[in-house]
Amino acid sequence: MKLLDVINPATEELISQLPIDDGAAVAVKAQKARNAQAAWAATPLSERMACIQRFRGFVQAQLDDLAKIMSQETGKPLGHSRNELNGFLGRVDFFLAEAEGILKTETFYHQDGMCEQIQHIPLGLIGNISAWNYPWFVGGNVFVPGLLMGNAVLYKPSEFAAMSGLAMGRLLHEAGIPEDVFATLIGTADTGNALLAQQLDGMFFTGSLATGQHIANVMGPRMTKLQLELGGKDPTYVCADADPVIAAQSLADGAMYNAGQSCCSVERIYVHASIHDQFVQALVDTVRSFKMGDPLAADTYLGPLTRAPQIKVLEDQIADAKAKGARCLLGGQRSKGPMGGKGNWFEATVFDKVNHSMALMRDESFGPIIGIQKVNDDAEAIRLMNDTQYGLTAGVYTPKEQHAREVLSQVRAGTVYWNCCDRVSPRLPWSGYGQSGVGLTLSREGLATFTRPKAWHLRSN
Repeated sequence: MKLLDVINPATEELISQLPIDDGAAVAVKAQKARNAQAAWAATPLSERMACIQRFRGFVQAQLDDLAKIMSQETGKPLGHSRNELNGFLGRVDFFLAEAEGILKTETFYHQDGMCEQIQHIPLGLIGNISAWNYPWFVGGNVFVPGLLMGNAVLYKPSEFAAMSGLAMGRLLHEAGIPEDVFATLIGTADTGNALLAQQLDGMFFTGSLATGQHIANVMGPRMTKLQLELGGKDPTYVCADADPVIAAQSLADGAMYNAGQSCCSVERIYVHASIHDQFVQALVDTVRSFKMGDPLAADTYLGPLTRAPQIKVLEDQIADAKAKGARCLLGGQRSKGPMGGKGNWFEATVFDKVNHSMALMRDESFGPIIGIQKVNDDAEAIRLMNDTQYGLTAGVYTPKEQHAREVLSQVRAGTVYWNCCDRVSPRLPWSGYGQSGVGLTLSREGLATFTRPKAWHLRSN
């Protein structure tokens, strides 16, 4: 049996070895899940909700242990891991509160003996290839509403968050979710491809553009429900009337939180020329104050990169930016880190004098690096914000809400922010434009996406 090595990215130490699900194992779990789905869908919603409520209680009771597992396998600072799990509990609460309303049959016409209704039924068997950067958030956006709506779920956590994925499955089963209704698949790309080979009724993926395009090519001819969240190059515009220090402190956190490893991390900043210098100095001062340290230490803000290959991506972007005239104000290279020279550590990095000829301002960085570009007016900022293949999030800092609305209404992004950044709410849909993907999760629409509408025409005479 092949084993998956789980490596601590902060120390390069082997944490565990997990049995890999090969193609045959995936096929068996898929068949069992399909066979079990009808009975799960027939289970009263109140019982499905009770299972998820118990699961929530188990997560809350074991939060510190689950946070430690996540920090060990991803390098996420422990405080950030706790934040994620606490936020996950809130998302579960939202899904539980809204589930009954989504599944309620709606009557739109009832007259002269004719009744027209919409019933929402489960998709059936859904596959989910999840992400490592926020394993509980990203996975929970799919499997919690998927299970509540009556689906069976084949859940493949990222190989960089496999232990967290196994913990999710263990707690779901302990809460009463049948083992065949939620099955965890452990492995790398081969396991993911084996999942794609199954007869699925829905496929949900969060990850890179290249992998998302591969999944779309495989699943497209089957006419299977497909949701792809593929990242972004998220811009923010700091207007002339914004407080440069307050904006800088907020955006420093938006760019560097979780070492910049988030699809909605701030990756491009455009600042009005009149406050540019003040903003840049405040942002550099704030970023410099972020402590790099052991992910398990309480005061650590900046941990290692989860994936070692991303270091080369950052180094290439930095070399390209410098060659084209950008100025590195802070960081700019791999770090020895706090763990005796081991691990995937990279300095928090700030550039100005950047432009869109540079990969730093065009390609997703997914690391602790930010570029700041000076602009002269709203029109220039809007043009540059839209100069991207992505369209996930975008933000504006200004004291005037109407001004922010005018700017953001012209920006192609699925989520927009006024005087905030890098936040996700269960009450609002999570979707994107362009190469940021297709479909959505979260919100009432994100619950309904795990169902298919069935139209009823009922004549009584």
